[in-house]
Amino acid sequence: MSDAFDLTVMYVMHDALRRELAHLDRMTTGADRDPGQLPATAGWALFKKALHAHHTAEDEALWPVLRGRLAGHPKDLALLEALEAEHAAIVPLVKAIDAALAAPEVDHLGLGILTDALATGLAGHLKHEEDTALPLVRRALTAEQWGRFRQVQAQLICPEAPLMLPWLLDGADERTVAKLLAPLPASVRAAYTTEWAPAYTAVDRWSPGTAPTH
Repeated sequence: MSDAFDLTVMYVMHDALRRELAHLDRMTTGADRDPGQLPATAGWALFKKALHAHHTAEDEALWPVLRGRLAGHPKDLALLEALEAEHAAIVPLVKAIDAALAAPEVDHLGLGILTDALATGLAGHLKHEEDTALPLVRRALTAEQWGRFRQVQAQLICPEAPLMLPWLLDGADERTVAKLLAPLPASVRAAYTTEWAPAYTAVDRWSPGTAPTH
């Protein structure tokens, strides 16, 4: 319907998830890494939290609204069904990886197959979303409806903002960082700059022993 609203946050989230998939690949295939240590890394925990927040926001505040706006357009509705099916396929992969990691003896080959499936499935889903769903978002949603999705996603991330905000912006260029920080309260922007981002960059989140203990 309009190009007036900004999709930057969607692309930044997708880029962050792709970045973490690359770390996950190194963690599970590197000759000097023990994939059985994955649960002890902050990287795996943060990845799961971000993925859950992003997909929950889409399932609750994006796909249902789009479905209503696209009523009477069967091809577009079929696309939404495909995207939702991709979400549904990703969830059990994450659970299967956690189950494999919780086994008394980690099957490294089986774990590698699962992480490869997760990486392939999620990367394909993100591209599918960018190539086909975001054009629908631009065409069908109002700025207010898009803003509601952004609000829901932000609410899901907010409880752990000191970790999740630096995670989200890791690797983003200065202009993008400034754009996403601009709407936030001054106190949050200051905390991000002086406390949260420095603390985040000081830790190798994909090293064992960095996972939260609570």
